[in-house]
Amino acid sequence: MASIGKILRRTFLIGSAAIVGGVAFGVYYVNRPAKNPLKPGEGEAALNPFILIDQNGVTLFAPRAEMGQGVKTTWAALIAEELDVDLDQVTVLHGPAAAAYYNSALIGESLPNKGYDVSNFQHNLGEALGVIGKALSLQVTGGSTSMKDGFERMRAAGASARETLKQAAAERLSIDRGQLKTASGHVIAPDDSKIAYTDLAADVAQMEPIDAELRDPSEWRYLGRTLPRLDMVEKATGTAQFGVDVRLPGMKFASVRMNPKLGGQMNGFDDSAAKAMPGVEEIVDLGNGVAVIATNTWLANQAVEAIEVDWGEAPYPPETDAIFAEIAKAFDTDPNSTMRDDGDVSTVPEGATVIEAEYTAPYLAHATMEPMNATALFTGDALELWCGNQAPTLIQFRVANTAGLDTEAVQIHTTYLGGGFGRRGELDFGEIATKVAMAVPGTPVQTTWSREEDMRHDYYRPGAMARMRGAVQDGKAVLIDGAVAAQSCTQQAVERYTGMPGAGPDKVLVEGFFNQPYAVPNYRMSGHIAELKIPVGFWRSVGNSHNGFFHETFIDEMAHAAGRDPLEFRLELMRDEHAPSAGCLEAVRDMSGWTGKTPDGVGRGVAFTYSFGTPVAQVIEVVDEDGTIRISKAWIACDIGLALDPENVKAQMFGGMMYGLSAACYGEITFADGEVEQYNFPDYDALRMHTAPQVEVQVLETNRFMGGAGEPGTPPSMPALGNALFDLTGQRARTLPLNKQFNLLV
Repeated sequence: MASIGKILRRTFLIGSAAIVGGVAFGVYYVNRPAKNPLKPGEGEAALNPFILIDQNGVTLFAPRAEMGQGVKTTWAALIAEELDVDLDQVTVLHGPAAAAYYNSALIGESLPNKGYDVSNFQHNLGEALGVIGKALSLQVTGGSTSMKDGFERMRAAGASARETLKQAAAERLSIDRGQLKTASGHVIAPDDSKIAYTDLAADVAQMEPIDAELRDPSEWRYLGRTLPRLDMVEKATGTAQFGVDVRLPGMKFASVRMNPKLGGQMNGFDDSAAKAMPGVEEIVDLGNGVAVIATNTWLANQAVEAIEVDWGEAPYPPETDAIFAEIAKAFDTDPNSTMRDDGDVSTVPEGATVIEAEYTAPYLAHATMEPMNATALFTGDALELWCGNQAPTLIQFRVANTAGLDTEAVQIHTTYLGGGFGRRGELDFGEIATKVAMAVPGTPVQTTWSREEDMRHDYYRPGAMARMRGAVQDGKAVLIDGAVAAQSCTQQAVERYTGMPGAGPDKVLVEGFFNQPYAVPNYRMSGHIAELKIPVGFWRSVGNSHNGFFHETFIDEMAHAAGRDPLEFRLELMRDEHAPSAGCLEAVRDMSGWTGKTPDGVGRGVAFTYSFGTPVAQVIEVVDEDGTIRISKAWIACDIGLALDPENVKAQMFGGMMYGLSAACYGEITFADGEVEQYNFPDYDALRMHTAPQVEVQVLETNRFMGGAGEPGTPPSMPALGNALFDLTGQRARTLPLNKQFNLLV
């Protein structure tokens, strides 16, 4: 059976090409490097996992999934910067499932600090703890950590490769390595003669890699500049391979149906109608669901719907109102964590004005454009799996156990992801595809979920509630006491991934709630876990997504109660607490021409959230057009510390905001009779081109440490829009989605 720590067998496949030769480079800042999964053919050697140089050129094996965030291009730039190759000389492939590709930044994010106030020691401790990711085989794309993880590792890999190639050339030429230079994939001799890296691969195969100093940023050619996306041509021409694009000889196609009452059992089924349909080849009993294998996906979808199934009941209250009543009960229990408890919130200063509010955010689906799918080939003693995924090692362990195999008998091929947002960090789609393939050994089967099955069987962003109490005096915030209640994504995920119950204080539950850079003397924020059996998971920006709405809407309410301009109210609380955060507010103030006053028919709102190491401020403008409200403009300012590709950072901020605005306007998962009521995008809408605002983004670089880019644009968008609607209408939005309260343009 599978166990953590094992890696792939001697050679592995990526797409249809076997990597069996060449020399690989990379370095680790740990004492005992993880085993290198790049195993060469006879007579050659692979030294480390990231860079392979052979007769075909330079190949980067990127350990993070490309799901639209541009990681493929920026990781290639990190390598090219030190290796002295041109960007178009680097071929990027996703690395196999292997502990060597662990995420070195993920563990540090879990430390119980606010983030914005960490000392150099705390920051370095977080980086040092990243090695735990190796022991746990955490090859994970998530938490907006890809650049923080790769920034030094990839440059060091490139520098090591460069100096080792120069040494090989020096030995060939019988001169000192210091006399050689490198450029565009060549070692250059004093007489300007050149030796291509590809010609040196056989020589360096027998050498130990040489450590090298990293170059000063003043010498960078690529980093800090906007680069053409390496995946642009493939995606524009339709040649990029996503999971649903995989085609193998003799492949069959499958579709799946699971209990719509999530977590309920399957009592039995009648498949006679499906079996009678031409082209149906196999009905698969999945234990708690059914699948049909057929000659095409459409037929499989039709056949699986023709099966009559007796579904068991759901293990949670059947209606949405009853579910939220259970969430509210969590407030009556002891908090799971109180990660901020400054001053004394039990006593309101004499003469202060008290503000109280309760907020609600719904369950949300990930709604990836490409529904869940995976292609599996089971031969009896081995398994191959093709899919877009955010956690190759975790899905490898799961499917190996499902098939009764050791991990070295399982190969994971990670394709492009047609949307991830945390959903493809789950393991269910790989496990189901494996069970389907096991029914027809030797035949590759692509299992594709229908859109309806995908929408109704997600690991949802949990529904959440917050109860807030605050006080203002003399125009200032003097007290904030907040409590949030929701299911724990972290505890559920730990149990799904490991089989062991999750426990302990859950930082994710209260992120975006306790760690905001406001200098309020009496400030307590607590998290209460609601015990429900609805499957929940990590949704883009996770706890920040609902906590940002709760916290920043309440800050706005406090500002108005104090008779203050909402932006200046925030700035006053923030300037001495965290200058980069204050700088973001000042930037959106200047970009938008904020005056605190808006003409009739126009509303503006501001919001700020610090998340994933990055402060982000947003101003949203709405306009009333004959009774219909349109989101007209948006301004975003972020401080990422170091923008490796400024335009890509802008694109991530733009996209994160749009994801958040879509959720704020329309997003909601509701339940009736234990089943999710939303089936498809007509039931779960998003902003369209005609409803989207004009957007301006400014990227600042004053933060001491590098922050993330993929998720921080999402949290402030929801409260900024709600605050703008209050400015326009005088109605305060305390519950999402907003289309239930306002006549928004659709």
